Amino acid sequence: MLGKTLRNRYKIVQVLGSGGFGDTYLAQDMDLPGKPQCVVKQLRLKDTSAAVQSIARNLFEREAEYLYRIGNAHPQIPDLFAYFTENDEFFLVEEFVDGHSLLE
Repeated sequence: MLGKTLRNRYKIVQVLGSGGFGDTYLAQDMDLPGKPQCVVKQLRLKDTSAAVQSIARNLFEREAEYLYRIGNAHPQIPDLFAYFTENDEFFLVEEFVDGHSLLE
């Protein structure tokens, strides 16, 4: 994914983490002045059958709605900037918060 641009806007520049549900990347928003950093989270499905895709899409849209509402309502939760699918993969774009990881 490094160097790839999603949605003709979000250029992946670094891997931030990887886990059981997907990968998290640092990206640049190429549409905004100064190309600010953001976080792109990619949901990876182990089962890509049509039934699982349908369920995942519903859950993904619900999660995006919740993230949007709580992120805009609480200063300590990153804002959701976008959510979309591309090539049957699910992506969330969130505010980048510079600092230490939770493990640190």
